[in-house]
Amino acid sequence: MKNKKGVNTICTHVGELEDKEFKGAVSPLYMATSYAFEDVETKRYPRYFNTPNQVALAKKMAALENGEASLIFGSGMAAVSTSLMAFLKAGDHVVFQDALYGGTSNLAKEEFGKFGIEYSFAQNASADALKAEIKENTKVLYIETPSNPLLNITDMTAVARLAREHNLVTMIDNTFASPVNQNPIDFGIDIVIHSATKYMGGHSDILAGTVISSQENIDRIFHMAKNFGGSLSDYTVWLLERSIKTMGIRVKAQNENAQKLAEFLNDQPQVSKVYYPGLTTHPDHDLAKQQMKGFGGMLSFELNEKINASEFMKSLNLIKPSMSLAGVESTILLPSKTSHGLLTEEEREKQGIKDNLLRFSVGIEEAEDLMEDLMQAIDKNK
Repeated sequence: MKNKKGVNTICTHVGELEDKEFKGAVSPLYMATSYAFEDVETKRYPRYFNTPNQVALAKKMAALENGEASLIFGSGMAAVSTSLMAFLKAGDHVVFQDALYGGTSNLAKEEFGKFGIEYSFAQNASADALKAEIKENTKVLYIETPSNPLLNITDMTAVARLAREHNLVTMIDNTFASPVNQNPIDFGIDIVIHSATKYMGGHSDILAGTVISSQENIDRIFHMAKNFGGSLSDYTVWLLERSIKTMGIRVKAQNENAQKLAEFLNDQPQVSKVYYPGLTTHPDHDLAKQQMKGFGGMLSFELNEKINASEFMKSLNLIKPSMSLAGVESTILLPSKTSHGLLTEEEREKQGIKDNLLRFSVGIEEAEDLMEDLMQAIDKNK
């Protein structure tokens, strides 16, 4: 379903609740956890994802991703786990691309065996690599593009075509791109998942997740979700709607800064490699241009062996060493100790995640100030 409005208009207006009593400029907040059950069209209950604020925000999410319907969850991992479990049962098999958010990998490795669900990790993010792992009992293909933390780009059209040939469901983690930069449903992907904690929240103070798809798929996920109990409180739903109103302008500013910072780091002799799809040297740059409206606010880079990555981070003044990403403030972390810390050293090495790899979430500060901060930290540690 195509929308006719621009992204900033959708962020601001779609799914608004009207304040009919006082005519306020923002959506009213309905905090009730108990609603009438007689003489009403809908029996509302927060765990059923159908309170007024939940329903309104779901409309905004669906419009942003050109989907038919959406659900709002208490975290990104609640959205990931519920979506996967809605389409998998004992004896089924799912294929993941190898480069994934660490929490998603851990979900499969630590929990799927308990439910008799099989899984495979493709050797890379290509459709051919995914195809090589498909079995007779495969039901789902799960991808992430750009990937965390090396910003690999997966060909969504090729993956969608492969899935149709084998009658499989496709799921994508679209968190790194955000709906501002990429809309996977337009490329044939079935189910789009976000950690709304990140670019949708955008201020490092909200934990949430969302799933967008066809009404049929969302109905199926809902039947699992209401039993898992991963809904989001209405107050946080209201805060998330407020935050999304500025997502378009925030993300575009982060795109511009990340491009400048990637080019700057790429020219520094103390930096051995920069991973950013907006660089012409990125192996998937042309594919990223085809799929993305902007290259995103995330990049990663490797310091040369003479610089201790942990000491480098401690020397930063503006850029904060911090666990999460996508806030208005710039943050940095070591994937080997955080997002991918639960992987074995061998698994990280196989994915190309080195101990001196730094993941950089670029904020909305002045790019020149961020460059100055990076340079003073490099100078202190080279």
